[in-house]
Amino acid sequence: MTDMFRRIVPLAMTASFLFSAQSSFANKANDTLVYASNSWPENISPYHNNLREGVILSHLAWDTLIYRDPNTGKYEPMLATNWHWQDSTHLLVNLRQDVKFQNGDSFSADDVAFTFNYAISPESKAVTLQNVDWIKHVDKTGPYQVVFELKRPFPAAFEYLSGPLPIYPEKYFKKVGLEGFDKAPIGTGPYQIVKVVNGQEADLVKNPNYFGGSPIGKPKIGKLKFVFIPDSDTRLAQLMTGQVDWIWRVPSDQADQLKSVPNITVTGSETMRVGFITMNSRGTDNPDSPFKKLQVRQAVNYAINREGMAHSLVRGGSRPLYTPCFPAQFGCDTQSAVQYPYDPEKAKALLAQAGYPNGFSTDIYAYRDRDYAEAIIGDLRKVGIIAKLRFMSYAALRSDMRAGKVPMSFQTWGSYSINDASAIISVYFKGGADDEDQDTQVHKWLEIADASIAPEVRKQNYAKAIKQISQQAYWAPLFSYTSNYAFTSDLKFKAYPDELPRFWESSWK
Repeated sequence: MTDMFRRIVPLAMTASFLFSAQSSFANKANDTLVYASNSWPENISPYHNNLREGVILSHLAWDTLIYRDPNTGKYEPMLATNWHWQDSTHLLVNLRQDVKFQNGDSFSADDVAFTFNYAISPESKAVTLQNVDWIKHVDKTGPYQVVFELKRPFPAAFEYLSGPLPIYPEKYFKKVGLEGFDKAPIGTGPYQIVKVVNGQEADLVKNPNYFGGSPIGKPKIGKLKFVFIPDSDTRLAQLMTGQVDWIWRVPSDQADQLKSVPNITVTGSETMRVGFITMNSRGTDNPDSPFKKLQVRQAVNYAINREGMAHSLVRGGSRPLYTPCFPAQFGCDTQSAVQYPYDPEKAKALLAQAGYPNGFSTDIYAYRDRDYAEAIIGDLRKVGIIAKLRFMSYAALRSDMRAGKVPMSFQTWGSYSINDASAIISVYFKGGADDEDQDTQVHKWLEIADASIAPEVRKQNYAKAIKQISQQAYWAPLFSYTSNYAFTSDLKFKAYPDELPRFWESSWK
C-alpha cells in the first residue's frame, strides 16, 4: 500500500461522513457521471487513435452498422437493418431510414460509403488501418443501401463491423476536416461530445434524438465527463472525495484496500487485453543489436517470471500467456505455442551461447503500467540484461516503433474487443506498419487464415503462425490483464470481459 493510499483512506472516511450530501454524491445530484483514466487519445476521431480511451468514446458518441450483444454474442441490427453475402467478397447492407446525426443531418448510404472509402484511403492517414484493410471499396447502391467489396473473403467481417468501425457524417466531416472533427466531433451515438479540452477533458450529453430502435436503448444518465488524470494516486483521491465517480486500472493491492472504504464499490475480472514484450529481431535500430540473435530472444522469454507477475502483481484472475493472442479468441491455439517456463539459469546459458556471458544493456520502451515495466526490468537484470526504461505516450512509442527505432518494448493490446485472432496476430505479424519481424512465411499463413471461409483451415493456419512466432521468440507474451473498477456506490455499473465500459447502461441508484 502506497504512502498516498495510507493518507487517502482516512481522508475518504472523513469525506464520506462530512460531505456525503454535497461532495461525494454531487455528481448524482447534477446527473453527471465523471470517469477518469490515465491515457488521452491523440485524436478524438476513432479512426485516428487506437487507445482504449478512444474506443470508449467511440462507442458513446458513434454507432456501428451492426451490434454484437456482449451477453449472447449474437449480431443484431444497429445502423443497418439487415445484410447478406451476395458472394464471398460482396456484402450487401440495408440501412435504417430514421436516424439523424447529432447536428441534425440525416443518416444515409452516403455517410457509410464515405466513412469506409475515406478510412481506407491514403489521405486519411488512419492509424487503425488494420481494421479496414480487408475492404476494397464501398458502393452506394441506393439511398439506404451499400455494397461492401472485399479484397478477399474475410470471415471476421461482422466482428469488425460491430466493433471498431463507426459511421461518420460525410457533409460535416468534409466541412470541418480532421482537425475540426477532433475539436467538435459528431456521430449518431447515445451521447454527443459537446466539449473537448485536448489532454484534459471531454464533456458529453445525452443525445435527445437517439433513435428508438437501437439495440442498446437510450442512455439513462444525462451527462458524462471524461477526465485525464495520469497519476493513479490522484485518481484514487478524487474518487474518494467525490470529484470523480468511476476509475479503472486500479492496482490489485489498492483494489483490495478500497473494498473496505464506505460508499465505494470495487469489481474486477480478466479481460481480453494481453501484455507482451517486443524485441527488434531485425535490428533496425542497431545493426549490432543482440535481439537479432534467436538465443537472446529465447533468453528473454525464459527470464520473465510470468506466473509471478500474473498471480502476485496483476492478480484478479490474470494468467500467464505464451501465445501472441488471447486464448479465448477464435484461432488462438495455445497448444501450438512454445512454452517458456521461468528459468533464469537457462536464460543465462542462452545469453552465453549468443556471445553475451556478462549480459548487455538496452533501452526498453513503455507507455503505461510503469510498475509492470519495472518488474520486467527486475527479472531481466537477474540474468544480466540491464534495461533502461524510456516511458512515453503511446502515440510517440508507436511512431518510434514504426520507424524501427525501438530495440525492446513492453506493450498491451486489447484487440478492440474483437473475438478473433486476426485482431492481434495479423496486426503485428502480417506485414503491416506494426510488424517488426517481417516473417514472410508467417505472412502467408495469416493471409490464408484471415481469408478462408472454412473454420478448420483458419485454425490450422493460425496454429502454424503461432508456432513459428513462438519458436522464433519474436515476442515474449506475458499475461492477461484484469480490470479493477472502483466507483461510487450510487452508480449501477456492469463490467464486461471486452474491457468496454458501457456507460449508456449505467444509472444512479
